Amino acid sequence: ADESSGYESESAGGEPTAAAGGGRQRRARTAFTSEQVCRLEKTFQRQKYLGASERRKLAAALQLSEIQIKTWFQNRRMKLKRQI
Repeated sequence: ADESSGYESESAGGEPTAAAGGGRQRRARTAFTSEQVCRLEKTFQRQKYLGASERRKLAAALQLSEIQIKTWFQNRRMKLKRQI
């Protein structure tokens, strides 16, 4: 499996470099469209956690990867936690 954990900050440095770690570059930050964010937020209001099938459907509908959906929900739950 050549997938990362979905975290943007996996590499120690801030620059995308082919350092001694593994030679892989960091993924560019995803710029979500306003339509994608709106749909993600609506889904988040209904349920804070997505199952695999729901994540797959949402990813297909929004033309994003499942990892991007998973990471967005993780980040959104942390944002909610900070607000509370």
